[in-house]
Amino acid sequence: MGSGKRGLLTAALTVVCAVTVLAAPGTAFAAPVPTPSPSPSPSPRTTPAPDPKPTPPPGKDLEEVRKKLDALYHDAAVATDDYNAAEEKADKQSAEIVALAKKIDQGQQKLDGLKDRAGAAARDQYRTGGLSATAQFLLSDDPGQFLDGAGRVLQGQQAATKLMAEMARTQKELREYADDASEQWKRLESNRKAKAAAKKKIEKQIDAAEKLESRLEKKEKERLAQLEQEAANRAQTAWLDTGVLKDVDGKATAQGKKAVKYASEQLGKPYVWGAEGPDSFDCSGLTSQAWAAAGHAVPRTSQEQWKQLKHVDVKDMRPGDLVIYFDDASHVAMYIGDGAIIHAPRPGRTVTVAGAGSMPILGVVRPDA
Repeated sequence: MGSGKRGLLTAALTVVCAVTVLAAPGTAFAAPVPTPSPSPSPSPRTTPAPDPKPTPPPGKDLEEVRKKLDALYHDAAVATDDYNAAEEKADKQSAEIVALAKKIDQGQQKLDGLKDRAGAAARDQYRTGGLSATAQFLLSDDPGQFLDGAGRVLQGQQAATKLMAEMARTQKELREYADDASEQWKRLESNRKAKAAAKKKIEKQIDAAEKLESRLEKKEKERLAQLEQEAANRAQTAWLDTGVLKDVDGKATAQGKKAVKYASEQLGKPYVWGAEGPDSFDCSGLTSQAWAAAGHAVPRTSQEQWKQLKHVDVKDMRPGDLVIYFDDASHVAMYIGDGAIIHAPRPGRTVTVAGAGSMPILGVVRPDA
């Protein structure tokens, strides 16, 4: 079996095993035996081995540390959405500036051609001496020929009038294109500043979180990971105990299946803020690329996904739908069925399977509505 097929099989088995565990309503999710793994997955109820539960030194309340880390990484996620939004706008504005530059170039070439034609008409008028029609008639040896020429002159005057009007329109369009380009440059610069500010905030929040974690000893880090998993399991159990899955039986569409397949193939890849593959992802980078792979473009950020995509009730969700988390829509995951999601959690973690109710759900959106 080739390495690609083995990887797919491993990803598929991981998803199946996790979904089987996560889907059991009423099951209390026991914390797994602490491991140093950066992305613990929900596990079935087992009798855990005795936990030495190391007592943290004074000033190291691990539950408070967990809450502080959650807050820092949440703020980093919000800033990441701001960064991604600014980047997307900057890319769009750059493309518009390029398009306007092409229009300006084409308009200038057109104007140059019109000026050449106007110059030729002026030179022709100069050659006739610029005499009035009456004077030309009196000086003409052949009045009939003059009248024929007068008709052509009239046509020439009409053509010249149209030419001047066309020149005026072209000049007006060029001014408008130039004004648009100038405005787009201002917006581009504004979004570059917003992007830089967001990047600075992300790095500050992540640096603070990493420094906080670096002060912990190995056993404390293991216990912290266990506390994180316990909190997620409690939330998932409470969500399942509401009976929410009793009415959830939606079937994935063909595009939804493709999106879930893509997301499943990314399991184990690291979270990197601002990343959208192929080697690393942030939360909305994963969901947007999964749906792009399914042939359906969606907004880049979780906040825009929440704003722009069709909202559906949780009881109506189906695999491929996107679950939006927290009141500020700062996190997004892909629903894969049976109460489970695939998502890119945060810095220091990898793309993983988790319970759909392991975080506060804001709502569900459907890309292929």
